[in-house]
Amino acid sequence: MSFKNRGGDYYFTPRSVTSRNSVFFLCLASFCLGMFFTNRMWNVPEARSISRLSKLSLRSADCDKTNVLDYGNNTIGILDKSISSLEMKLVAARAARESLFEKFNISRQVKERKYFMVIGINTAFSSRKRRDSVRSTWMPQGEKLKKLEEEKGIIVRFVIGHSMLSRGILEKAIEAEEKTHGDFLRLEHTEGYMELSAKTKTFFATAVSLWDAEFYIKVDDDVHVNLATLKTTLSVYRTKPRVYVGCMKSGPVVARKGVKYHEPEHWKFGEVGNKYFRHATGQFYAVSKDLATYILINQNLLHKYANEDVSLGSWFIGLNVEHVDDKRLCCSTSPQDCELKAVMGNVCAASFDWRCSGICRSAERMADVHERCGEPENALWTSNS
Repeated sequence: MSFKNRGGDYYFTPRSVTSRNSVFFLCLASFCLGMFFTNRMWNVPEARSISRLSKLSLRSADCDKTNVLDYGNNTIGILDKSISSLEMKLVAARAARESLFEKFNISRQVKERKYFMVIGINTAFSSRKRRDSVRSTWMPQGEKLKKLEEEKGIIVRFVIGHSMLSRGILEKAIEAEEKTHGDFLRLEHTEGYMELSAKTKTFFATAVSLWDAEFYIKVDDDVHVNLATLKTTLSVYRTKPRVYVGCMKSGPVVARKGVKYHEPEHWKFGEVGNKYFRHATGQFYAVSKDLATYILINQNLLHKYANEDVSLGSWFIGLNVEHVDDKRLCCSTSPQDCELKAVMGNVCAASFDWRCSGICRSAERMADVHERCGEPENALWTSNS
C-alpha cells in the first residue's frame, strides 16, 4: 500500500513510518537512561558528603557535650575545694578563738554577753606614766572597771604586744603592772613604731574574737575621753551596720624621705603633692562590729601602709561603709574649745592637742584636762544609756 503526497510526486510506505518511530523511542529511552545515571552519579557523592557532615556534626556535638560535662565537673570540683577550705578555716578560727578565751581566762558568761563598746588604749612599753595618768582620770579602776563592764557594757583595756626579747626587762615590767591593775590586752604582736598598722589590725581581730560588742574603738594613751559622752555619741550610729566614726581628714602624702609621716608607697597615690583618701585621724576612731569582723576575716590580705590611720582607711575603700565625721571626737584642750563646751553642757567625747598629735606632755597635763574638760563625776553611772 502506498500514499501520494498532495504535491503529487512523492510517495512513502508504512514501513518508513515504523522506522522513524523506532528511532524516536530509542532516542527517548537513551535520554531517560542518561538522566537516570547522571542523577545517580551526582546523588551518591552528595549523600556521602551529607553522611560525613552528619558524622562530623555528631562527633562535634559529642565533644561539646564532653566539654560541658568536663567544665561542669571542674566547676563542681573547684566549689567542693572552696567549701572544704572554708570549713577548715572556720574550724581553725573557732579553735583560735577558744585558745584566746583560755589565754585571757574569758568565762562562758563573758562569751555569751553582748557589750556596747570595746575600747583599746594603744600604749607602749615606755609609757607607764601616761597609763597612770589615764588610770587616775577617765579610766575606772578595780571594782569600778568590772562594774563598767557588767552594768554599762563597756570594756576598756590598754593594748600592747610583746618586745623583741621574750623574757626581757620590758616584758617583766608589763607583767608586774598587769598583776597590779588587770587592765591589759596583750596581743600576738611585736612592738615597734613602724608596726603600728599591724598592731591596729591585730587589735581589732583580737577584740572582736573575745567580746561581742556593737563598737570597737582605738584611742591613744595621750587622749582624754569622757566615757558617758562617748557612749551617747556612738548610740546615734548603732543602727548602721557598717559605720566608721572619727574626725575625717585627707592630709598630704609625704614623698620625701627622712620626714615625719613619710610614705614609702607614695607613688600608689598618684603624682607628688597628692592627698590621701578620707580617713579618720589616728588619735581616735571607732568601727562597728561588721567592720571589725571584716578585719578579722581578711587580716592576712589587708595591706599595711606606713601610717596606721591611713591603713585603716584603705581597708574600707571599696566597701559599702558610711564614713562619719564627728568633731566631738577631736576637740582641742584649749579653754575656748573643750572647756567652754563642758561649761555650756555640750561635753566633748575626746580631746587632744593637734600640734602634738595628742595631749602635749599628757603625763603631766591629763589631770588638768580632766578637770576642765571632763563630764560630771557621776555622769557615767547615772546615765540610762
